[in-house]
Amino acid sequence: MNLSASLPLLVLALTIEAAFGYPQRFYAAIGHPVTWIGWLIGWLDRGLNREAASFPARKAMGVLALVLLLAITTTLSMLIQRLCLSFGLLGLIPLAPIASTLIAQRSLYEHVARVAEGLERDGLEGGRRAVSMIVGRNPQTLDEAGVSRAAIESLAENFSDGIIAPAFWLGVGGLPGIAAYKAINTADSMIGHRTPRHLAFGWAAARLDDLVNLPASRLTALLLIVSGMLDRNADAAGAWRALRRDAGQHRSPNAGWPEAAMAGALGLRLAGPRVYGETRIEDHWMGEGRAGANAADIRRALTLYKRSCGLLWVLAALLAAVALL
Repeated sequence: MNLSASLPLLVLALTIEAAFGYPQRFYAAIGHPVTWIGWLIGWLDRGLNREAASFPARKAMGVLALVLLLAITTTLSMLIQRLCLSFGLLGLIPLAPIASTLIAQRSLYEHVARVAEGLERDGLEGGRRAVSMIVGRNPQTLDEAGVSRAAIESLAENFSDGIIAPAFWLGVGGLPGIAAYKAINTADSMIGHRTPRHLAFGWAAARLDDLVNLPASRLTALLLIVSGMLDRNADAAGAWRALRRDAGQHRSPNAGWPEAAMAGALGLRLAGPRVYGETRIEDHWMGEGRAGANAADIRRALTLYKRSCGLLWVLAALLAAVALL
């Protein structure tokens, strides 16, 4: 698929997902493409990740699992795309709703907004219940500020790998591009952990996920800075300062970019020490503002996020128009 087709496909997919999301009745009836990918990853993990094998052998099996995962997902998506485009550009009409299922603008907004609603309606316990649905850290260790920061950090990081990165790879590679990205990203979330079972087997998935998220994390930070210029309640200069000073200090090569930009734009400190289960992670603070975030700050972050999604759509539409000339 060339850019004159993939970029209009991106614009249509972003529009459809923002308007409708992924209807719950579809999820109840057939699941979701990411859950199908997850099932395949789990099957490969069970079949290839033998605990009795040596570290190098398990690492090699992890590479094989990733190759098989990408071969299956890209082949199926290429067949679907080829079938749709056999009708010419009219084929974008059925293809766009399919591609939209792999972008999460609407659902990310709704999940993070529930944390603000929980804090506002039911206090700390309501916020803890809502934030436990979107972060892996132990919610019982979080006070109101910790719940609020966790929600904003999740919003910033998932804006990059749940919206910008899928959109980038859809624009570059059509349906196979976004399907391959989601396969890599889902594999990283399932097996890319430094646990005894997955340290070797998940190595390839974790490293490849870092690579494919590299352009999106930088673009996400840029969109947040530009959005801050358009929002009187945000500080674009602060976002730029935090980005330059702190992004490279994050333990992730990518997550620090959107988190630092979001922190600086809102005048907050994000990241820092966190507790996952019983394990405390010492991490660098992003931003130089206050750590005492609250539900109102989650609302401000959501406003910045919505404006950035709008800028993404405008950027995609401009690029599509140029590609069609």
